[in-house]
Amino acid sequence: MIFFVTAIIILLISSFTALLSRHGSLFWDRLSLATGFTGALAGLGSTIFCLMHPGLASLNMGWPGTGGRFLLRLDPMSGIFLLPAFFIVGVGLLYGTGYWRFRSNPGSSAWIRFFYPLLAASISLVLTAGNGLLFLIGWEIMALSGYFLVLTDRQDEEAQQAGFIYLVATHTGTLALFGMFALLGEHACIISFPAAGTLAPQASTSTIIFLLALFGFGFKAGIIPLHIWLPRAHAAAPSHVSALMSGVMIKTGIYGILRVTGFFSSLPAWWGWLVLILGVVSGLLGVGTGLAMLGRSHGLETIVTLGLAGAMLHVINHGLFKGLLFLSAGSMIHAVGTRRISAYGGLLRSMPFTGVFFLGGAIAICGLPPLNGFVSEWLVYLGLLQGGIDPSGVLAGSLLALVCLAVVGGLALLCFAKVFGLAFLGTLRSSVKNIHEAPGSMLAAMLLLLGSCLWIGVLPATMLPLLEAGSRAWLGTTRGVLPSLSGLAPTIFLSIGAFFLFGLLVIIFLLSRAGRTGTIPRTVTWGCGFASNLERGQYSPASFAEMIMKLFQGILLPKFDSQGPDGMFPASGFFQIHTPDIVLDRLLAPAASRLSIIAATTRRLVQQGLLGVYLLYIALTLCLLLVFAIYLK
Repeated sequence: MIFFVTAIIILLISSFTALLSRHGSLFWDRLSLATGFTGALAGLGSTIFCLMHPGLASLNMGWPGTGGRFLLRLDPMSGIFLLPAFFIVGVGLLYGTGYWRFRSNPGSSAWIRFFYPLLAASISLVLTAGNGLLFLIGWEIMALSGYFLVLTDRQDEEAQQAGFIYLVATHTGTLALFGMFALLGEHACIISFPAAGTLAPQASTSTIIFLLALFGFGFKAGIIPLHIWLPRAHAAAPSHVSALMSGVMIKTGIYGILRVTGFFSSLPAWWGWLVLILGVVSGLLGVGTGLAMLGRSHGLETIVTLGLAGAMLHVINHGLFKGLLFLSAGSMIHAVGTRRISAYGGLLRSMPFTGVFFLGGAIAICGLPPLNGFVSEWLVYLGLLQGGIDPSGVLAGSLLALVCLAVVGGLALLCFAKVFGLAFLGTLRSSVKNIHEAPGSMLAAMLLLLGSCLWIGVLPATMLPLLEAGSRAWLGTTRGVLPSLSGLAPTIFLSIGAFFLFGLLVIIFLLSRAGRTGTIPRTVTWGCGFASNLERGQYSPASFAEMIMKLFQGILLPKFDSQGPDGMFPASGFFQIHTPDIVLDRLLAPAASRLSIIAATTRRLVQQGLLGVYLLYIALTLCLLLVFAIYLK
């Protein structure tokens, strides 16, 4: 535990050292970078040791002025979340040296180097806090650090808007957490959280505690419809910051839901169904969590272990492949100079390594072998299938969830086929010039993430001890909870088979190139009879997505704007699709606009600037209070 606390302190030193480099001092910048790496490695080492030697490491000392305790607890469930956190922090620091160069941007580089380790330290504090007061302090530091990182480009209007939405959303969730901790009681707030499995779910406040936790932590986790801050914040932040926020920070919401539900000795079934339904809409993590809760409600141990193991493994997997995708996207932005995917095309020739890394992340997030996303998805699918065919029939609805999850997987495959095809295939756009491969530091960071994804995908059994320890921490038991390797056997065979098949294709490709005696001329793909390459003849993001957008038009409510060719000599046409966010753009923004108009009108009517009018308001208020007092009497 001392080693872990030292890691947090070193990260804080890295953060404050970066302030001294804001005027261009290379020494302080390099010192900040070195201490940041040291803190990430120290935290990673202490987390691995905790997971390899399951138990509870704690730091418990008095906290003057609060009447409570300064309590940190590093148990295996915290370790499951801390493992990808420290790894991605270190990888992000390495990536940032090439992506956001200090020599060309010393001021903004120092800004990122200050808040980036601070965000990492606050995440570590949240995941190990032993009482509500310490948790909320870490939670608020994490929220503000994320906000300032989103505002790295402070002059950009979109970044300002994204930061404002993020700040409103995160503090709305924090208000719910204040209420949740108040209901848990004074002991949980300032002394220690309840032990796992010690609270009775029949208590009158248990349902309110659960709903407040789901609402408050759901905002951070991006559960639909509480996801409104996610798309714009990730787009506005630097790519390695988005990797940390998406791969790690939003997982603190999942951690909070797991930790709070773990306090209870048993769980009402509708809690699990609610989380499962929200998970189907939002993604895989909620499905695994809801499945584990349902299994615990009905005493189905196999369902519990499969759902919980799938959810916890996906916490690690999701952080790795989402980090890889964000870093790959950042490499494209770094090379092309714009975030508009419509400006990309044919990048694979100029950026082959980035293309391979992005393709690896896309394969992983789509749940295809031999990468890690397939393993955790397989466990969740297996749990849903087991629940659907259970003789008791209490989880028959999980078969519907399985089908919905398969549809989500298909849509993910379509999405990343679109992104990879439009960005890396085809021919270069005329607006894209001087394309270059990412620097070595950025490639090394992406290689580390891809290697980790491949390792878990091909050797998933190496993760079983970590999942075993984390599952016991949530269930509050010391006995073994995971089944044998039989559930993972098909995963292992499929992953290894896909790995060797891919390796065989690479060998055949290399041998075929080695046997060539001449060169094959390169030319553009046949352009439908046009004499030269026609840039506007390539697929655009809108044209690629037109079919699926029309298929889900009743749900997504997209806006189509087009002008087709007309006449013998038509003018230029266009086709555009804009998909507003249903919650933010369709509901919250119009409601806020109407409330603003009502408030402005009310202000003009009420605030006249005349002293006599204000005295009349006071007299009317006193009369109303007098009538109310008489009525009560």
